[in-house]
Amino acid sequence: MIVPAPVGIVGTGQSTGEHEALARLGPDAVMMMGDNPALPRMPEAPTLLDFFRHRLTGITGRHLMSSAQRALDAGHDEKVAMACLLHDISNACLIRADHGYWGAQMIAPYVDEEIAWAVQYHQALRYFPDESVGYAYPESYDRFFGADFVPPDYLRRDAEHARSHRWYMTARIVTINDIYFFDDLEAMPDPEMFADLIGRHFRQPEQGLGFDGSPTAHMWRTMIWPNNFL
Repeated sequence: MIVPAPVGIVGTGQSTGEHEALARLGPDAVMMMGDNPALPRMPEAPTLLDFFRHRLTGITGRHLMSSAQRALDAGHDEKVAMACLLHDISNACLIRADHGYWGAQMIAPYVDEEIAWAVQYHQALRYFPDESVGYAYPESYDRFFGADFVPPDYLRRDAEHARSHRWYMTARIVTINDIYFFDDLEAMPDPEMFADLIGRHFRQPEQGLGFDGSPTAHMWRTMIWPNNFL
């Protein structure tokens, strides 16, 4: 039995179904732990490409790969393209709230510091225009959040910090190559097309993501087994 994580429904009035699941426990009804048969099984030592093939699917997978391809087509540095490829990685099957911060932390042990920094600060910068590089507030955000939405103070503070940082343009280019209307996405690219880029800019642990003892291994394990009860 799958009991949804509280972080996804707290405050909504919806039940996690925890009490109902506990009442059903028995020889033929147990809590979900380990591989969910409804999901593709991950290899024993999963790579980043394995996550793109088996977990970062649907809108998020298309979004990330399309953003990275945009950056490459525009002639940007591979480091920038790698940041584009990873900028929303947390959204796939970890957590959406503060996804830039979560994503940056998750990838930090495996990428150049500049890439992780750009992933973190793209979250704040996307709310604030920069006319000097042709970046405007996304029109879709009015539809998503309402025309009267005001970014919270911590995002304004972090955006101001980013503007004076030497890696500002790396994060800003991520926002420029981001895709803000998801109905504009092209068909799902083949993740293999990014194998060389990943090979040059992502330190793949021999034990596999989630099993190398890094400070963020638990985040990757959560994406492997997202429905674990405990």
